[in-house]
Amino acid sequence: MLLHHYRFVPDETLFDAETFRRELAGTRSPIAPFKTALRDIQRRLDERFHAGADIRDLVHGRAWCLDQLLGVAWSLHDWPDDGVALLAVGGYGRGELHPHSDVDLMLLLEDDDDTPYREGLTAFITLLWDIGLEIGHSVRSLADCEREAEGDITVITNLMESRLLAGPESLREAMKARIARERMWPSDRFFEAKWQEQIARHHRFNNSEYHLEPNIKSSPGGLRDIQMIGWVAKRHFGSQRYEDLVANGFMNDAELRILSQGQAFLWQVRYALHMLTGRAEDRLLFDHQRTIAELFGFRDTPERLAVEQFMKRYYRHVTALAGLNDMLLQHFDEAILRSGERLETADLNERFVIEGGYIKARTRSVFRDHPYALLELFLLMAEHPEIEGVRADTIRLIRDNRHLIDDLYRDDAQHQHLFMSLLCSSGNVARQLRRMNRYGVLGKYLPEFGQAVGLMQHDLFHIYTVDAHTLRLLKFIHQFRKPEARDDFPVAAALVHQLPKLELLWIAGLYHDIGKGRGGDHSLLGARDVERFAERHGLSSRDTRLVSWLVENHLVMSMVAQKRDITDPDVIREFAAQVGDEIRLDYLYVLTVADINATNPTLWNGWRASLLRQLHAETKRALRRGLDNPLDREEWVRETRSESRSLLATVGADIDRVDRLWESLGEEYFLQYAPSEIAWQTMGILAHGESPLPLILISAPTDDMTDGGTKVFIHTRSVDDLFAATAAAMEQLGLSIHDARIATSSNDWTLNTFIVLDDQGRAIRDPNRIEEIRAHLVEELDDPDDYPQIVTRHTPRQLRHFKVPTEVLIEQDPANERTLLELTAPDRPGLLARVGRIFMEQDISLSAAKIATLGERVEDVFFITDKTGTPLTDPARQQRLRERLIEVLDVAG
Repeated sequence: MLLHHYRFVPDETLFDAETFRRELAGTRSPIAPFKTALRDIQRRLDERFHAGADIRDLVHGRAWCLDQLLGVAWSLHDWPDDGVALLAVGGYGRGELHPHSDVDLMLLLEDDDDTPYREGLTAFITLLWDIGLEIGHSVRSLADCEREAEGDITVITNLMESRLLAGPESLREAMKARIARERMWPSDRFFEAKWQEQIARHHRFNNSEYHLEPNIKSSPGGLRDIQMIGWVAKRHFGSQRYEDLVANGFMNDAELRILSQGQAFLWQVRYALHMLTGRAEDRLLFDHQRTIAELFGFRDTPERLAVEQFMKRYYRHVTALAGLNDMLLQHFDEAILRSGERLETADLNERFVIEGGYIKARTRSVFRDHPYALLELFLLMAEHPEIEGVRADTIRLIRDNRHLIDDLYRDDAQHQHLFMSLLCSSGNVARQLRRMNRYGVLGKYLPEFGQAVGLMQHDLFHIYTVDAHTLRLLKFIHQFRKPEARDDFPVAAALVHQLPKLELLWIAGLYHDIGKGRGGDHSLLGARDVERFAERHGLSSRDTRLVSWLVENHLVMSMVAQKRDITDPDVIREFAAQVGDEIRLDYLYVLTVADINATNPTLWNGWRASLLRQLHAETKRALRRGLDNPLDREEWVRETRSESRSLLATVGADIDRVDRLWESLGEEYFLQYAPSEIAWQTMGILAHGESPLPLILISAPTDDMTDGGTKVFIHTRSVDDLFAATAAAMEQLGLSIHDARIATSSNDWTLNTFIVLDDQGRAIRDPNRIEEIRAHLVEELDDPDDYPQIVTRHTPRQLRHFKVPTEVLIEQDPANERTLLELTAPDRPGLLARVGRIFMEQDISLSAAKIATLGERVEDVFFITDKTGTPLTDPARQQRLRERLIEVLDVAG
């Protein structure tokens, strides 16, 4: 166990200054001995790091060694008087140095005129550069320090942390007197400036400590948050050590332990990053995460990768540190910014009051005397939206008493009633659940949720820990309730107000991913967990079945929309049968939209929105017709043809020409397309006439449409390699294909439609860009002899970080007399073009494709047959296709 009351004791086995001075005296140039000393110091420190030494001894030890070396270097130069001093500032001023941290120095002059010292200062700095020391330095007079500190919060912060290395201490004392809080930056102004600085810094990281590749220094909960506490304490109290805050009553011993252990862990990670990269690196990048996890002794288990275990520990530490930072800064706010204010107080009940806009416990024993108040507090905040937050002393009481939440507490009917009352509240339930998580209450009350805290899935698809993702999902559900959500989420915003019991959606959201990290199917594990929750909290059997079904099936709607052909009435009928009724459908739709948006901001785009909207609408239509009275294929085709013909008649189309064209299109065409699309394509084909060039039609969503993609329709002679060439040409244009419908008329003309988005996941609407795309595709596809060259041409998109092994699943789709091939592979330039070439090599025809890019990988579904239109049923042929795809795509990755 790391001792949190710590005192650094210099270790002269790291560096012996007297021995070094004697060695230096015997050499003509000091450069080589200094370089050797620096290498030896770092080697010894690294050896101790690998041996498991206390990281604080290493970080402070390196600073101490540099103190000795710089003292020797300073003594090699002649200084005319005591008008100059060498100071350590910034992190080095705190006595903290990692392997490649900048050595921040200030050369302090008594007077503005540096003439007497200029030669010595130049020689001293040159020596430091020559020996390879990474320094950041400034030369300032006392007047400079006063002037610059007055106008810059960063300068005053650096100077506050100064430490004398050489020269007269009286100079540093004179500088300290000039920048004292009585003269500039009084406590309230300093605190406000640093707080705003932190707010801006956190905003750069989306106010989340759960970044995929966090910055261990600047992300919320990182080292800067710890330093922030120290800066404010130093300015206001004159504290030099965190232990002084305990003596001042602003922090207790348990909180000091959280801070000390969190800082030590982050120091270990930072030291390892510097050591591994050979530079000052604070970003915990993917490849570094794996290496450090192994270095720290984590090993893969059947349930969890070593890197996920390591990152779970990281997130737990930074979450605790972020919470501590929040509480202490609020404490400082109350003691510094509001110290002279008379706070308005309003009674809530016998246990709580509102003081200055924040909820506060009336007594220090309130949770001990009334344990149910640990839940009541959050219910009161949900019922009183005017409450801005929790008073710092009450946050501490929550943290000190949350151990009261045990099995007996969870089984208490009063406590269960309070938690359900919170979920049934009309207030901001999501915000209160986030607060419960921040203060460690949610994971205590729901231990299954506690197991998911800090649990990271190490890929680019899930970019948040399970708990952070879950709370983001709940936040999206709350946002759907706001009027402004109608613009971005029109269907979800309408449905969320129609759900019979919103609390059931909160429960399903809380539990949908709670089974992750335990091995097995997380949806099934979560469904069992939520059933136990429902039984414990008195839900009816009907409501229990609904939340269990939602958790177990929370991925189904997204999977069907993105991987199945939702223009196929059989797919709609099958999904409708699985859903069963409209209420389940509406709950599932809202949960799905929130889930996708909370998983990764890049996953939600107009095309996914349109797929889910279409699936919801078609399924609702099927449910209203009744599962016993489905719309059969012939009736679907008949209705589609009739509506399409009516649309064409209204624009004056020659219906006889239309009917002759349609004779060659086949039944599948009218199953795949909506009447408006058929009318648009038909008019284009008829207008194109006998032109030998490919017909390229492009349709963008209108400006008032928030979802959908840009449709590209290609009508040309059906030839081998057309799909591969089309995919390559589109990738060269910087377009991403999200859906492909491949059809061929009976007279061998293509009826291919692609849904494309730009590299930002947006539909292309600009007319000039649309014309550029059309002209490029006509030029590229007009000569089939050019297709092999087009397919092999370089494409501009960047490769991703992760290695994802290619997986190929082949199964039959007997209802549609075709084979379904599901491909999971790393995303990379030209992937669809390569797949198309393999299909061509193996004499495979493509009838449709569903393209989904999920973070660093693609999950594509292709509906294929052989050249005669027969499904691929031969196991040997399936195996050849599978092996060829894996061979080509794994090598390409």
